[in-house]
Amino acid sequence: MTSTSNPRDLRAELESLTTEAFRPELAGIDQLPTLDIARLMNAEDATVAAAVAHRLPEISAAIDAVAQRMERGGRLIYMGAGTAGRLGVLDASECPPTFNTDPSEVVGLIAGGPEALVTSIEGAEDSRDLAEADLDALALTADDTVVGISASGRTPYAIAAVEHARSEGALTIGLSCNEHSALAAAAEHGIEVVVGPELLTGSTRLKAGTAQKLVLNMLSTITMIRLGKTYGNLMVDVRASNEKLRARSRRIVALATGAQDAEIERALAATDGEVKNAILVVLAGVDGPTAARLLEESGGRLRAALTAAGG
Repeated sequence: MTSTSNPRDLRAELESLTTEAFRPELAGIDQLPTLDIARLMNAEDATVAAAVAHRLPEISAAIDAVAQRMERGGRLIYMGAGTAGRLGVLDASECPPTFNTDPSEVVGLIAGGPEALVTSIEGAEDSRDLAEADLDALALTADDTVVGISASGRTPYAIAAVEHARSEGALTIGLSCNEHSALAAAAEHGIEVVVGPELLTGSTRLKAGTAQKLVLNMLSTITMIRLGKTYGNLMVDVRASNEKLRARSRRIVALATGAQDAEIERALAATDGEVKNAILVVLAGVDGPTAARLLEESGGRLRAALTAAGG
């Protein structure tokens, strides 16, 4: 068990966590001018990136492992409760428009289901059975990756998710903000970003939440870079689903090729608006169907397709 039902023992457990520590020097914060409070918060936030930097080797190793699994058709699955769960859902939901992934490729699960995104679901984070049921509903495979997210590193839902996934042969990552956490110990790749006590005691949506967001940004973005979803630092797999993104698509083709507007429009028209294909049409001088074939044969990697085309 990762927690106890005895209130006294639970209180002692929480008091031992860095993320729950009380800071007596901030006891009078509510009496400070607003600008001073803002400066304090800003100074606290400025320490988060450095805390993440201490864990870059572990983060990088996890990313390489995720990319290998996804190359074989695996999924990236985030699981957490409360703020941690919401951050996972957020990161997952932004992958389709940014990298043109299928919604099933990067999945965010929050304890208590979609309703928990906007409402606190009583007891959901304490349910190990719920985590296992959520994973079983996805028909987990050995090529999948499950990332348990918990600021405390003791949330039963996140720990059970990692333990269940590992028993099924999936890759597991445990992201927490306390050292020696049960979550990191349960996972194949433990990432513990220690940001210290919060400005408001125990409010882990603050520094801990920011740290988790930064790490999730890295996990998804760098994995997609490794999978060939970018060309340099250009989002060539962007899905142009609205006018802003259509304008961005034209700009990306222009940045990648240096072509004039008329040529860009012709290339996008010939490729049904697919940015990566349009770049290949311009740089390799091929038609739309040939660009599609070259990309398919190159596993969607634009640089490899350009090489194959002699571009």
